[in-house]
Amino acid sequence: MSVVGFDLGNESCIVAVARQRGIDVVLNEESKRETPAIVCFGDKQRFIGTAGAASSTMNPKNSVSQIKRLLGRKYSDPELQRDIAAFPFRVSEGPDGFPLVHARYLGEERVFTPTQLMAMVLSNLKGIAESNLNTAVVDCCIGIPVYFTDLQRRAVLDAATIAGLCPLRLFHETTATALAYGIYKTDLPENDQLNVAFVDVGHASMQVCIAGYKKGQLKILSHAYDRSLGGRDFDEVLFKHFAAKFKDEYKIDVYQNARACIRLRVACEKLKKVLSANPESPMHIECLMDEKDVRGFIKREEFEKISASILERVKGPLEKALAEAGLTTENVHFVEVVGSGSRVPAIIKILTDFFGKEPRRTMNASECVARGCALECAILSPTFKVREFQVNDGFPFSIAMSWKPDSQNGDNQQTVVFPKGNPLPSVKALTFYRSNTFQVDVTYVDTGDLQISPKISTYTVGPFNPGKGDKAKLKVKVRLNIHGVVTVESATMLEEEEVEVPVAATTEPPKDSAKMETDDAPNEAASGTDVNMQEAKAPADAAADGAENGAPNSEEKSVPMETDAKVEPSKKKVKKTNVPVAELVYGALGTTELQKAVEKEYEMALQDRVMEETKDKKNAVESYVYDMRNKLYDKYNDFVTAEDKEAFIAKLQEVEDWLYEDGEDETKGVYVAKLEELKKVGGPIEARYKEWMDRGPSIDQLAYCINSFRDAALSKDPKFDHIEMEEKQKVINQCSEAEVWLREKIQQQDALPKHANPVLLSSDLKKKAETTPPQTPPTETPAGGAQTPEQQPQGAEAAGEASEGGASESTGEQMETDKPEGTEAA
Repeated sequence: MSVVGFDLGNESCIVAVARQRGIDVVLNEESKRETPAIVCFGDKQRFIGTAGAASSTMNPKNSVSQIKRLLGRKYSDPELQRDIAAFPFRVSEGPDGFPLVHARYLGEERVFTPTQLMAMVLSNLKGIAESNLNTAVVDCCIGIPVYFTDLQRRAVLDAATIAGLCPLRLFHETTATALAYGIYKTDLPENDQLNVAFVDVGHASMQVCIAGYKKGQLKILSHAYDRSLGGRDFDEVLFKHFAAKFKDEYKIDVYQNARACIRLRVACEKLKKVLSANPESPMHIECLMDEKDVRGFIKREEFEKISASILERVKGPLEKALAEAGLTTENVHFVEVVGSGSRVPAIIKILTDFFGKEPRRTMNASECVARGCALECAILSPTFKVREFQVNDGFPFSIAMSWKPDSQNGDNQQTVVFPKGNPLPSVKALTFYRSNTFQVDVTYVDTGDLQISPKISTYTVGPFNPGKGDKAKLKVKVRLNIHGVVTVESATMLEEEEVEVPVAATTEPPKDSAKMETDDAPNEAASGTDVNMQEAKAPADAAADGAENGAPNSEEKSVPMETDAKVEPSKKKVKKTNVPVAELVYGALGTTELQKAVEKEYEMALQDRVMEETKDKKNAVESYVYDMRNKLYDKYNDFVTAEDKEAFIAKLQEVEDWLYEDGEDETKGVYVAKLEELKKVGGPIEARYKEWMDRGPSIDQLAYCINSFRDAALSKDPKFDHIEMEEKQKVINQCSEAEVWLREKIQQQDALPKHANPVLLSSDLKKKAETTPPQTPPTETPAGGAQTPEQQPQGAEAAGEASEGGASESTGEQMETDKPEGTEAA
């Protein structure tokens, strides 16, 4: 079972895995810890991650980056419109109002949804994890910004499904950082609470959370964020500054050239990093545009001055997080700064002034989220045993449910089901009294964020048969799952029926017949009270609702019936019937669309794999041409005739020319055939060289074998006395025959030139060594006169048989011939 954490960044991604010794950040194919979140579309295949970053400068219009900003957002979103203006690739509005990315792929214009693009990035990260772990990766934990809406969370889950992943949890990035910070601390207080503020300034956004720590647990006290305040905003300020400067000084407008824009943005990002450690920094770009080299220079004071509007916004999330946590700056014990954008000195100064204490950097600013996600995955996975540490995360938004009254005349009614800060996961039950099918809307309320669309989803409950009464009582279960996604999980119709019971049963106390249906979710925070949804009910009905909270209901107690003869008790029983629930999530992928996306990703991945294999075969042909040509002039020179050598070199040159002309873009099969054609000529040359190299050691081995057997047969050692002279003579004769055969073959081989096919093969020599002599004499007289299996001398691989006299079969064990020793009988 895989235990992997993915940090899906806006600019780059990081993969962390859990091992027996802890959490490791794994390296990609370029041995780097960070992998760019870029998908570059080529004429034949896709280039993702590091390969995509390498191709993006030369192919900017087909290189898609900052996919996280596109995910689950309407095309008309003002923030998205500002982002699109800076993108080198084309983005249009789809029929559903969401963005579509245009790119040229396989020779034609294609459109991709942000979910598909995110799935491509996840597939690449999955491949990095699999190559490092040498096993399939399915289970994982994915870090997401705390401000992601329900639709954005669903989009990440869909992307993971397309990539063949199964997220155990979508984990808030700030919570992952807090977990990675606290789980290793052994000095957390048992009673008092340690409050730590985490400020994460990433590439595109700023997130703040305040966490309270006690021994073995952490609780997120508040979340705050600014979705468009990150490192890239400082890059953009520098980009605009130098674009205007170069337009004045060099008369070039980089906005007119996508490639020039990318190169200048990269240079500005490097410049920002230099300014983080130095008071000033130069800029120099060769041949930026119109074959002009450009130079620039900026001081840190000037950089902070042109960035003033961005720096002013840093305090907003800090103040909001403190207010929601109900703390003052004195109550915050430590401030931890993470994120790639947090290295700007001006931000550190603002944090120091605000909290009154120096921010700390005890964690790796770029890797802490991935490590926290891997830790959470290990906690959720049965594969690893992790130190007991409880994570109490809160949902950053308030979620309400609204519906029309049964009369259809009144105004919509609404109740907040999951207030802000509600624990994750959580389940609550609502009670409705309805006569027919009705709809319930799930919405955000009081988010304070104009970019968040209020409507999440609509659920249709029904149809159902009210039964005896005019209205049926329905219990609707609403779940806020571990990913932060809201769903109406089920609806149940409750009907009361009177059941007669024996007289003896009247002595038993009545039992409550309708309990909350939230206890079936262990490890989840079920609501303590039921929310009853009804219209214009009498007080008696309100009393009936008390049964839903576990309170006794007077109407459900045993009611004696008056008769002429005797009183027979009766009791009410609750019958539960499941009611169908239809879901409509605004903007989410349907099951059919998701399956099509999975199939498309599989097709594109197959195309990528075929192209990679084709490249490998082409490289194999090219490598063979260069390698063989060099060897023909060097170590293969004596093993081929001059005529054949010249002809083969001409053939190699012909193939090399073909590779760079007509063979530049061929199929895998053509390259395989071309390589086989060359090997038909080069193979015999390689074989002759190999035989020449192996022949000497093989001759020595056979000679050693012959001498070993002859010495054993001629030996006067008493341990060979049990062997008959006839057998010894037979061994000597066989050794002599093998020696004559070897001498003749060596003479024949020495008479041949090196370029001729050899008559003495190393395989023949090895075979001769194995069969000389075919029967091996025992080498020791066993105690008591009985003969036992003997060890065969080194060099004779086949196990010999024991000599005459009733010896058992040899065990095949080899003995050292330089100092032969027998095996004692048991």
